[in-house]
This record gives sequence, structure tokens and C-alpha cells, in this order.
Amino acid sequence: MLRSYPDTEIPQQNVTELLAAPPPVETPPAVKFKVRVRFDYRGLPRPARFFFGGKGAKEVAEEIRQQQANMWRHVPIQGVKIEDLEFIELYSVYDEVEETLAVYAPVELRATLDSLEDILRFVCRSEFRRVEFIEPSRISLTNQDLEKLFFRFGEMLKQSLREQEGL
Repeated sequence: MLRSYPDTEIPQQNVTELLAAPPPVETPPAVKFKVRVRFDYRGLPRPARFFFGGKGAKEVAEEIRQQQANMWRHVPIQGVKIEDLEFIELYSVYDEVEETLAVYAPVELRATLDSLEDILRFVCRSEFRRVEFIEPSRISLTNQDLEKLFFRFGEMLKQSLREQEGL
């Protein structure tokens, strides 16, 4: 004698139902990029107006670095999460063109990026010095990804040139 139990029965499906429903596709998780970017903010001495208000190159560099660090911390950028800011020791260089002593205030920031195109926000700045990719250890780009990256870089370069001409 055969007995059938409801929990052991296999549901019957039509052939059309099997063909109509696509199999579930597993999408790989989005790759996030962790980077360390270094900026060197330049400070030149400000002459005093009247008898007060002058600042040395060191104070100017530290002030600029602090303003930029506050901007990085508090201004949200879509696709970018700033994780940490590290202030590095000041250094000075004699500028032969302006014949003054310029002091640089470096800062390194660690960020997580949603896409590789987001790194262009950092690389196109005049204070940019270096980028280090922390994760992933290997990056593979398709032709389309590389084309998009170079196109976006070209657009940002054109925009910065237009801004410089306007000054």
C-alpha cells in the first residue's frame, strides 16, 4: 500500500513554467577599493598688515591643512567614505621661483571607494602627491572600464584647465 504525505510530494510544474522562469543569478558583491592618499598643503608667509596680522609659513600651512581636514571629515562625497586622517610632520622647501621658504603640511587619508572612478576626485587636485591601493591586492579592468576611467579623467582635466583660465 502506497501512502503519500504532503511534505514529501514533489510539486508538479509545466514545461512552460520551467522555461519561463529564469534561474536565479548570483551577482558577485560589489568590489570596494581601500586607498591611502597623500596631500601636501603649501603654506607661504603672509606679510603683516599695519602692525599685526602677519603669519609665518608654518602657521599658514597648518591652518590650510586643518581647514582641508575639516572639509574631508564633514563634507559627504557620494561613493567615498573617509575612514581616517593622519597628520604628518611639516617640512620646508626653498622656492627658487618666488625666492621664499615654503612650508608643506602633509596629510594622509584612508578612504573606501565604491568605484575606481572615485579616485579621480583625489588625483586631480594640485595638492595630490601619492596614492596607495590597500585593497584589493589585484585589480582587473575590462576595456570598457579603462575607457570610462580615461574619459572621466579627461573630462576632469578639461574642467580644471577651464577653471585655471578663468582665474
